[in-house]
Amino acid sequence: MKKLFAAAIIAATATSAFAGPACNAPEDKWMNEADFKAKIEAQGYKIKTFKVSKGKCYEIYGYDKAGKKVEIYFDPITAEPLESKS
Repeated sequence: MKKLFAAAIIAATATSAFAGPACNAPEDKWMNEADFKAKIEAQGYKIKTFKVSKGKCYEIYGYDKAGKKVEIYFDPITAEPLESKS
């Protein structure tokens, strides 16, 4: 029983480490990173960290226009928000 419980904990931890949406678009179709950042900043976001997530989406850590701390995943083609964590 203890082994089963330990396996369940490990599986849950591994799953949460890879949480976030998946973007399957070819990279040659992605918006240029500089253009993406400019578009997001024009919407009032302040980008502290920008990266490409493990799911191949654009991801920012920073602040929204109200100054609230955010982590947001974006579609790399359209720059539409896909998932947000506060």
